[in-house]
Amino acid sequence: MIGEPVERFEDLRLLRGKGSFVDDQHIEGMLHAAILRSSVGHGRIRAIDTANARSLAGVHAIFTAADVAKDGPVPSIPLRLAPLPELVPYEQPVIASKEVNYVGEPIALVVADTPAIAEDALDAIEVDIEPLPAVVDCHRGKLAIKYTAAKGDALNARAPYSRKERFAVQRHTAVCMEPRGLLAKWDGARTKLTVSGAAKVPFSTRRMLAKNMDLPEDCIDMLEPDVGGGFGVRGEFYPEDFLIPFAARRLGKAVKWTEDRRENLLASNHSREMDCEIEILCERDGRIVALRGEAWVDMGAYMRANGSIPPRNVAQFLSGPYKIANIHMQSSVLLTNKTPVGTYRGPGRFEADFFRERLLDMAAKDLGIDPVEFRRRNLPKPEDMPYPLATITQPEKKESLDSGDYAQALARCVAEFDYERKKELNGKLVDGRYHGVAISCFIEGGAAGPRENARIELDDKGGATVYVGSANVGQGLETVCAQIASEALGLPMDKIRVLHGSTTYLKEGFGAFHSRSVVMGGSAILDAAKKIGEGAKSAEGTFAGHLHTYSYGAAAAHVAVDPRTGHVQLVDYLMVEDIGRVINPLTATGQAIGAVVQGLGGTLLEHLQYDEQGQFLTATLADYLLPGADEFPSIRAIITGNSPSPNNPLGAKGAGEGGIVPVGAVVANAVAAALAPLGAEPRALPLSPPKVWELIQSAK
Repeated sequence: MIGEPVERFEDLRLLRGKGSFVDDQHIEGMLHAAILRSSVGHGRIRAIDTANARSLAGVHAIFTAADVAKDGPVPSIPLRLAPLPELVPYEQPVIASKEVNYVGEPIALVVADTPAIAEDALDAIEVDIEPLPAVVDCHRGKLAIKYTAAKGDALNARAPYSRKERFAVQRHTAVCMEPRGLLAKWDGARTKLTVSGAAKVPFSTRRMLAKNMDLPEDCIDMLEPDVGGGFGVRGEFYPEDFLIPFAARRLGKAVKWTEDRRENLLASNHSREMDCEIEILCERDGRIVALRGEAWVDMGAYMRANGSIPPRNVAQFLSGPYKIANIHMQSSVLLTNKTPVGTYRGPGRFEADFFRERLLDMAAKDLGIDPVEFRRRNLPKPEDMPYPLATITQPEKKESLDSGDYAQALARCVAEFDYERKKELNGKLVDGRYHGVAISCFIEGGAAGPRENARIELDDKGGATVYVGSANVGQGLETVCAQIASEALGLPMDKIRVLHGSTTYLKEGFGAFHSRSVVMGGSAILDAAKKIGEGAKSAEGTFAGHLHTYSYGAAAAHVAVDPRTGHVQLVDYLMVEDIGRVINPLTATGQAIGAVVQGLGGTLLEHLQYDEQGQFLTATLADYLLPGADEFPSIRAIITGNSPSPNNPLGAKGAGEGGIVPVGAVVANAVAAALAPLGAEPRALPLSPPKVWELIQSAK
């Protein structure tokens, strides 16, 4: 079954409305929570008066930092990925006690009979906050840490040609179809806490929660229901992941919380906001000698669980898929009075691609080399693999591209897009719009370790149940894992049931992030299936590994820009990506197209904005514009499997994030090609109509 375009098992249930999301769940007698959030960007809490709110009929409790601190200091959210002692002082407390540092920070938790009563009680709480100056420009923010990625000697490198530029990417985020939610139940007799609504990394969330609630891990069950999208934003440890279970334990009752869309935009992890100054050095024939520079990353008010990843990635992966001997990139992590930052699909890579690919087009133009040929000359060859990237410090992490014929993917994209013919349109005014085309290259990292686990149980009816530590956040995990198990066990797919994510299924699991679920979880299934083949009826399997996989490809865009309004029309978009051994081409293509659409939203529309006092200005979907179903009618994705990864027994590579990585870069380069007659060069995202119009006016 591996390699077959099997339709997703999950879809029959979900499309018929038979899914079970956390807000669909109900426990008799459960209570409902609502959270009072700071309306001030930065301020000192002088007093919180909850008396009027507590007196409302139907209100069971109101918790503030003083209540949480009765059991000890207010807990904070530890870093899950790449933790360092230097970042501990910047961890977010689960509830504000003395100061608030961003609009949306939790101040109090109300628990009541109904959501409406809980919301009414929020309005009755009186909070006295002394405003303090807010920092909204990261260049005036507090430096938490500085990462460095280096290879060779870029600082002392010299070449006949060089160009230095500044670029910026705006703050935006993944807006999941389903907002976050939790349902927590405490059973005092069994000393058991059950939390439904886990996603992405349930075992990690349990570990953090157990520590903060002073409970053994096995006293907590994290249950993963259906999840309406993850994309890196959903499923990390947030303040609510402590507050709702805390309230359930204190009250001895089940407590449910579901965020509304305003809370979702305000309080879920933001991402992407960074700017840079980078310099490229080349020989006259276009061969890149060195790449060097610095990025400044706005992290918001605190360092959240995976917040260190975007600034690390933008430094280490600035070179992308290219063969560059000398690299030196620094990344400054800066704190401001905004919502804290986390990962978002292709974290740091989307931004790095925009920075690098814009600069490559500028360099190619200066040197008089076709942009595609410029890239081709700098791609590594199959015999160069594994090809080392820059090494990141703090902590030190070396990376190497694992396998692939990068030029082959570029050539396929050029041919399928009909680039040689379409590039004749560059700068042409047709029916009132300037046309432009561009092609760029990218990589997608996957298969984060340290390991993943699976268990297979045979039944007496000739079927099997497969338990995996990977999590399902909408990526088709059940289907793909069933395909792997089907082939490994020699059973029909309809005889296989896949269960995932919940901490009740396995002793240990690592979840869904970094395009790892199939590579790591699927390889663990192979290990368990091997033991079944040796005679076991209930076997556990593990796959451990620290070597990442690297999918790779190229993307092409054709745009038409209206100089009167600044509107950018996407005429055509194509991506080609090699993902190693392809488990399911249908789900992989769906992942790619979905990722492209998210990238187009972040490139052309989306922008989370604040005023000078740190007030949040884009708290509704009327202010924060998302792509509509009719916005981008022509998107194509070609998935290939020409270069299996040598780093896992499946030969698979990640396929969930690659589609988003090149979008900002290739669309911006196409816009630059379109507006070349006007002398307009995009150096910042988003390319929304007002921004493009201003760009054109400035060029004039």
